[in-house]
Amino acid sequence: MSTSLPAPQDAVHGLYRDHHGWLDGWLRRKLGNACDAADLVQDTFVRVLRHRAELAMVREPRAYLTTIAKRLLLNHYRRRSLEQAYLEALAALPEPRAPSPEQRLLILEALHEIDAVLHALPQRVREAFLLAQLERMPYEDIAQRLNVSVRTVQRYIVQGYEQCILATS
Repeated sequence: MSTSLPAPQDAVHGLYRDHHGWLDGWLRRKLGNACDAADLVQDTFVRVLRHRAELAMVREPRAYLTTIAKRLLLNHYRRRSLEQAYLEALAALPEPRAPSPEQRLLILEALHEIDAVLHALPQRVREAFLLAQLERMPYEDIAQRLNVSVRTVQRYIVQGYEQCILATS
């Protein structure tokens, strides 16, 4: 007795069967690393699974997979860049002040979460928020730099805080 999968699962199965090897090769060439490529292939298909109802509209499966994989690849590079900057900052600390491996992992996880929150903000909101928080720049100077009103800068800062609060709740 054969059981058939519902249409969306059939589509995912077919997409995986027909394009997994190709996508893995494409990502290996991009990354030069089989392990990271395999992780990103799996992450790509997890995204496909989450949006499997949309597969009926996909006319170019490789273009669809490439679009998802490119977004994941950008996130991968952004994470690596953040990790590298953190490791360089750690290397500059004197040995007794350096955090333990467990603390390093917790800090890296927190940095990734902060990065994701900031990345979710519109570019101008993110820029205003970072100028205010990291550079301690007055709102008037931010407004001038971004060529917006001080009131708009205030709204941007509130948006930034709201995003941070939502991320912690």
